[in-house]
Amino acid sequence: MLPKVVLTDPIHAKAQAILAEAAQVVILSPKLDAAKAMSELRNELRDAQGLIVRRLLPRDLLDGPNALLGIVRHGVGLDFIPVDSATRQGVPVANTPAVNANAVAEYAITAMLESARRFRFFDTQVRQDNWDARKNAAAETFELRGRTLGIVGFGAIGARIAQIAAAGFGMHIAACTRSPSRLPQGVCAMALKQLFAHCDFIVLACPLTEQTRGMINRNVFTQAKPGLVLVNVSRGAVIDEVDLVEALETGLIGGAALDVFATQPLPMNSELRKHPRVALTPHLAGITQDAELAMGVMAVETQMALIRGERPGNIVNPECYTDKEIQ
Repeated sequence: MLPKVVLTDPIHAKAQAILAEAAQVVILSPKLDAAKAMSELRNELRDAQGLIVRRLLPRDLLDGPNALLGIVRHGVGLDFIPVDSATRQGVPVANTPAVNANAVAEYAITAMLESARRFRFFDTQVRQDNWDARKNAAAETFELRGRTLGIVGFGAIGARIAQIAAAGFGMHIAACTRSPSRLPQGVCAMALKQLFAHCDFIVLACPLTEQTRGMINRNVFTQAKPGLVLVNVSRGAVIDEVDLVEALETGLIGGAALDVFATQPLPMNSELRKHPRVALTPHLAGITQDAELAMGVMAVETQMALIRGERPGNIVNPECYTDKEIQ
């Protein structure tokens, strides 16, 4: 019999077709509310060998009976998966690193360009027959060339952002990272507050950990260079959103482009919705046709390798094998 693989959500059609040739594929119904979907998932995992994840899982999901031989995150962020629980059970967890790095990097560059050239604002002026708005264009806009970009987190995404910004736009690049000795030539290492004090743009591209949770807060915003624009493509909880709203309203920073939020979907009563200098998108920085196909194929290939008992290089908890052998 073919192994059973559960998808929390659909993946690219071509990748799903590849999976269907090698496994029995079960996809959670999109019509179910969150609670019913998780109940269905728990039931399906009783005899499923694989799980491909595209949504936040309950921390206790793996406490129930399951036949899992591997879990794959369709994406990079491991906060979606109870990795510690999987490790204790000897279940390898993998993700799809780097394949959507270019998509996220292009989003970050787009966000900076929009902030610099203010397309949304001038589009509205033209639609309202205010052609004379162009008279203030020089005062309202600027170029990226010669500006300084600070990147928090310098993995595949941060590195690609730096490459495009430096080679394509002539920007100066600085970074705050746990491994400053690994930064490439031309990228200056800075502490977080120093980064905010010197940069015109800050892009957050770091993982969400206990160390990064809420680290972008009032203490950091008070150090910001006037007019600084903040772009977040990491996780919403890295920013203290109350402090961000305050920084925007008091002019400590010039604007923000946010793809992720502490609570998703973004609540209707969020103050972030009201600020004209904030651009909001629904967690789509890494979602393009190209990235979806690449992530889907890598997720499928990795999942089938785990089911076969192989150990691909993108496993994030290799210690699970030691734990399993001890058991």
